[in-house]
Amino acid sequence: MNLKRKLRLPIFTINPKSYLYGKASIDFAIFADTLAEKYDVDILFSGKDIDLKDIARQTKHLIVTAQHMDGVKPGRGMGNALPEAYLEAGVGAVMLNHCERPLSIHELSAAIERANEMGILTFVLADSLTDTKAIATLHPDVICYEETAAIGKGIQPDASFIKENKRIVAAISPDTIVVSGTGLRAPEDVYHSIQLGSEGSGGTSGIVCAEDMYGTLEKMIQSLQKAKNDFYK
Repeated sequence: MNLKRKLRLPIFTINPKSYLYGKASIDFAIFADTLAEKYDVDILFSGKDIDLKDIARQTKHLIVTAQHMDGVKPGRGMGNALPEAYLEAGVGAVMLNHCERPLSIHELSAAIERANEMGILTFVLADSLTDTKAIATLHPDVICYEETAAIGKGIQPDASFIKENKRIVAAISPDTIVVSGTGLRAPEDVYHSIQLGSEGSGGTSGIVCAEDMYGTLEKMIQSLQKAKNDFYK
């Protein structure tokens, strides 16, 4: 079993969902890889299943991330996302329980258990403080608070809410990283979220729907590096 990669705070997550695929996704991942090296930060980059192996082969510094995984083992499981297949493809992390791909607590527990067996990092989405508390009992590597109603609307949680999420998680799973996942619209939002206490940043539409997604991403990573220098050194 491979050991999990140790994440360095603050982390950054690029989640193109289904906006990017094929060559567009691979090219953007290659660019993100250069930024991870240039600015010395940890970036999780998610992609469609069919692109993950190519992304892993053509990058060196990204944490290649699957957008979902099932808690199944080799054998029966038609259409399921198999952990062993992801590991062999070069995947280092998986997103679980996104509002567009929700899981029951039983399904989530099984997926986290299998990811742990494979040495794959788990990045789990929570929609409420109640979700945060329940998910923390499963001890994922990262919990990302992302209220469904706020997605894509540029609404960021305030400092007290971020603090409460961290308090809940720290009491149950102190080694779990806690990040805020909504409201990213501009490079300064990256810095601001970390300043408020989030242990990472990232996004989807604020990056891939920008007029210049390449330039926007670099400015956001620059902002992340500044926050890292200001709050983590």
